[in-house]
Amino acid sequence: MRSFNLADLFETVADACPDRTALVAAGGPAARLTYAGLDARANRAAHHLAAAGVGPGDRVGVLSRNRAEWLETMIACFKLRAAPVNVNHRYVADELAYLLGDAGCVALVAEGDLLPAVRRDRLPDLRHVVAIDGDYEEALAAASPERDFGPRSSDDPYLLYTGGTTGLPKGVLWRCEDVFVAAMGGGNFGGDPVRDPEELAACAGREPLRMQVHAPLMHGGGQWSTWITFLTGGTVVLWTGRAFDAAAALRLAERERSQILMLVGDGMARPVADELATGGYPKLAVFAFGSGGAPLSPAVRERLLAAVPGAYVSDNLGGSETGAMGAAEPSGRFRLGPEFAVLDDGLRPVPPGGEGIVARAGHIPVAYWNDPDRTAATFVTDPDGRRWALQGDHARVAEDGTVTLLGRGSLVINTGGEKVFAEEVEQVLRTHPAVADAIVVGAPDERLGRRVTAVVATASGTPPPEAELSAHCRRHLAGYKTPRAYRFVAELRRTPVGKPDYAWARTLV
Repeated sequence: MRSFNLADLFETVADACPDRTALVAAGGPAARLTYAGLDARANRAAHHLAAAGVGPGDRVGVLSRNRAEWLETMIACFKLRAAPVNVNHRYVADELAYLLGDAGCVALVAEGDLLPAVRRDRLPDLRHVVAIDGDYEEALAAASPERDFGPRSSDDPYLLYTGGTTGLPKGVLWRCEDVFVAAMGGGNFGGDPVRDPEELAACAGREPLRMQVHAPLMHGGGQWSTWITFLTGGTVVLWTGRAFDAAAALRLAERERSQILMLVGDGMARPVADELATGGYPKLAVFAFGSGGAPLSPAVRERLLAAVPGAYVSDNLGGSETGAMGAAEPSGRFRLGPEFAVLDDGLRPVPPGGEGIVARAGHIPVAYWNDPDRTAATFVTDPDGRRWALQGDHARVAEDGTVTLLGRGSLVINTGGEKVFAEEVEQVLRTHPAVADAIVVGAPDERLGRRVTAVVATASGTPPPEAELSAHCRRHLAGYKTPRAYRFVAELRRTPVGKPDYAWARTLV
């Protein structure tokens, strides 16, 4: 019987739909792969890694931009009961040495132009390196395409490194079965997860969906969108550009008849809405937009709906420590499922009107890799013995049970003894017609400790009066949350995964 190891799950789909297109990616020998073709290449990669000594429980780093080889290596690792490790391709030598060393990677699959920053003299565990666009194809050609691996387990590891907004990157260790249910749709996205891996074979009787994934695979959102598609027998159209280009993404969607566009917040959705407004994409087959990793502003959501009438827009909440937690309602609030709660300091659910931290029970991670202190602080047990993962998002519960997100605790601004959640202020600023985007940070202040400061990109290029922005904020927020200073820029900087770059914004204030 197959397990809930992700390779077992993928093989179930590959056996049911061998000739169906699994992956479309730009360039190279793996530009367009059927499920059988992707499985065979992953088998070859797995045999090559096994010959290099990779086995159960080992970690294999993947240092690459989006491309087919990223996914081949990932599937190969699960076939061997090893854990692929996502490595930020923008990291410099010290950051790479830290992450690869912390994970204890024994092997690394990397794009050749990124390898010079990898200091092997600082990585005693790293004993094998394969260069994509170098010896990767030669290695696969010399390895067997056969699927002749031993049995696997639902407990096999899935390790996801997350940079967050502060501190060093940290690895979140999941069981394969838990991440499958919590983050990858459980084989039945939006419904109850499958109970038996063989149920995934039912995809053969369904018309496949074509999902275009733009988030980087080095980020959980990119991985999860891809696996949701794979494990329902769909086709992943993978964005492989060095930077996001809305016009090129929409041309790709026209060419590949993509039906769902997975984006990362306003950073991707706003330029897509701008392009769609030109009316220059008459052959587009898109009927849904999804966003994860950063919230969509109401204005951008409405523009997407105006451009594609009747489309479904899913603004998803989730995190590396909790998986997918649900989608926002049109009001912007979330309705959490039975495994979720907003907890107070005593780890009890807060009543309507109360505020606390969003948490998930049930299918949650095992621990932070190599970090018992963080593990104890994030994966907690309530007085009744139930284990929870704390998301880090603070939230307020409405009378109808819906939840309004206030923001991450790591982004709280302490000003004059009051706590201000940066993301709450950003959302209000983005509803002003003159504001294209905003990042809110705390600037040093002798009297207040920190003053709320907004870095604003304007819609027209002409900054509105600061008093007008402040008046707009005061209509929706308490006075102490209103920015006391503004910095206007042509464009906001975002991280490689599309999230606001708070570190950059702090340099401006």
